[in-house]
Amino acid sequence: MEVLKEWLGHPKELYNLAWFKMGGYKTVVPKMDQDALSQSLCYKYLNQTGRTAALVIQMLDKEVRHVVCIFYLVLRAMDTVEDDMTISLETKIPILQKFHSYLYQPEWRFMGSNDKDKQILEDFSTISLEFRKLDKVYQDVFADICPKVGLGLAKFLEKEVESMKDWDTYCYYGTALAFIGLSQIFSASKLEDPVIGQDVELVLSLGFFLQKTNIIRDYHEDQLVGREFWPREVWSKYAKKLSDLAKPENINKAVQCMNELIINALHHVPNILTFLSRVKNQSIFNFYAIAQVMAIATLAACYNNPQVFQGAVKIRKGQAITLMMDATNIQAVKAIMFQYLEEIYHKIPSMDPSSTRTQQIVTSVHSMSMPGGR
Repeated sequence: MEVLKEWLGHPKELYNLAWFKMGGYKTVVPKMDQDALSQSLCYKYLNQTGRTAALVIQMLDKEVRHVVCIFYLVLRAMDTVEDDMTISLETKIPILQKFHSYLYQPEWRFMGSNDKDKQILEDFSTISLEFRKLDKVYQDVFADICPKVGLGLAKFLEKEVESMKDWDTYCYYGTALAFIGLSQIFSASKLEDPVIGQDVELVLSLGFFLQKTNIIRDYHEDQLVGREFWPREVWSKYAKKLSDLAKPENINKAVQCMNELIINALHHVPNILTFLSRVKNQSIFNFYAIAQVMAIATLAACYNNPQVFQGAVKIRKGQAITLMMDATNIQAVKAIMFQYLEEIYHKIPSMDPSSTRTQQIVTSVHSMSMPGGR
């Protein structure tokens, strides 16, 4: 009954979900021209591991679609090694440190993972084969980004996220560097001007926003397997141990801690809007924008929500599809940001220690998100 009430309260989402389920997505996802078994397998792995990412990658123009697919799978393979808590540090650290070199080793694969995405490690030879088919200008991007990501992820396997600076550094390695690589790929393709990646601070903001959103949302999931990415500098003000935030008697403090982290993430929104305003190619704009509006919707769902500490908090499927369909131009993205910032603003608790700061940042970003705002 509750599910029915939820659907009836969002009729547009229900319509869009039905449209999508009945094959409407085929009108925005072009038919794949896969002329080799290895290429076909890569898209199979992309669809198995990427979910939303798989759709937006396959919506890209043909010139960059396959490059970004392989880039995503390589980075996802590294992330899988990092996330798999059944792999010992003695094994995973050297793998991550040398991971970029496996792109040039036709037979390399890793059979020791128990992660749900282990297939991309077990058949990494197929992914590396497709990498070696790419033009050199794209291979050079992988050669620049992948070693940095691998070394950074390995570093944080032995280092806790203590300060807010550490949090930014981990997010830099975890996602933000990938956005530097993506801007290089799009510039190299000539679909975007070189300027798209020259303002590094703007590019990094897209990655920071996504990674911080995921870390905040995944508190419960990470705690279950012993991963901790919330910065001690913040959570230590509210609890003796990060795991204590999940205890019922600490729920008010836990929510206040989470709200403080969400406000930190929202500081990236102005840079995101500035960056998106400079993107010219439609498919590339959609690629960037969809991820960002999904993130702001997720933060709005998490803000002041104690459920984050008990289980998964996710946006509705119909909501996600509606966001994908709507985020096709800068004014639409501003309107979406405005909508979810309004939602957060109206949930700010008066007794929250960061309520004043929350109101200030939300008001500031709010004005920029208004139609015609800067």
